[in-house]
Amino acid sequence: MSKTHVILADVCAGISELKKNPMAVVAQGDGAPVAIMNRSKPAFYAVPSKAYEQLLDKIEDMELAALVHEREHQSEVEVDLNDL
Repeated sequence: MSKTHVILADVCAGISELKKNPMAVVAQGDGAPVAIMNRSKPAFYAVPSKAYEQLLDKIEDMELAALVHEREHQSEVEVDLNDL
């Protein structure tokens, strides 16, 4: 029985194609991740550096937003900058 796999990219490439020309495979994604397939299964995603940086920024923003929501009902503390 064959098993289906979710592929979370618009572009796929075989691992042998990646070995032959990694930069050409990444370029096929036009800035988006490329699913790298091994024996008709997604093995990993080749993510361009700019997309990876954007992903990390979004994760950081989500963590900061969660912290803000966690602290939104805490009492405020008055601080005078001259006291620091």
